[in-house]
Amino acid sequence: MTQKNEILDTCLMAGRIMIESGSEMYRVEDTMQRIAHNAGASASSIFSTPTGLFMALPAQDTVQIQPITTRTINLEKVDRVNALSRQFAEHKVTLHQLHQRLEMLDHDVPFFPLWLQIIAAAVVSCTLMIIYGGVWADFIPSAVVGAIGYVVLYFIRERLAVSFLSEFMAAFTIGLLSWALVHWHLGQSLDMIIIGAVMPLVPGVAITNAVRDMLAGHLLSGLARGMEALFSVSAIGIGIALIFRFFS
Repeated sequence: MTQKNEILDTCLMAGRIMIESGSEMYRVEDTMQRIAHNAGASASSIFSTPTGLFMALPAQDTVQIQPITTRTINLEKVDRVNALSRQFAEHKVTLHQLHQRLEMLDHDVPFFPLWLQIIAAAVVSCTLMIIYGGVWADFIPSAVVGAIGYVVLYFIRERLAVSFLSEFMAAFTIGLLSWALVHWHLGQSLDMIIIGAVMPLVPGVAITNAVRDMLAGHLLSGLARGMEALFSVSAIGIGIALIFRFFS
């Protein structure tokens, strides 16, 4: 692989990993530019969107495109890419070593185990339910419903490639279980249990990144991410609304 191609491949791989992991666009472009500069490219032009990356080295008349097919939230991978970029800037690794380590990071996905994610979803659900004005009698029901809703979200997202279906089915499951618990007198407030249980589903990071991209001047990326977050919120809302429409 020639040096100019290796620079582009390394920069585009770093940018793709960061976008797929939920990083802001200005951070992606800054990281790519720093890698290119430290690799000896005097100038680089980068155009980033949530669905694709374009990078050119004007001095070498070279352009490459990198499609983005998946998007999730994994801020640990974003941090690891930034750490590798800093190591390269400090000459602790070579460009070839940086490329190899990014490939390893791309395939060896660091993530918390499923059981820990489920516990975290349960804790978030019950604690936020209390914060939003719920009663302690709904503490355990909210935790159970939130955990089950997250399990539905996880497995549908892993097995089906239909966007926003996982959020809809998880929200519908949460609404149905919440109604059943209240109907069987195992919970007191249907509203509070649902509010707490849907919190792990809310795309808070996506909404925050959309606003930050807009403020940073990345209007296209900000609007695209904002619309994606809006569709996720709408799917959650429709799933809950069906329960209120037919069961309440």
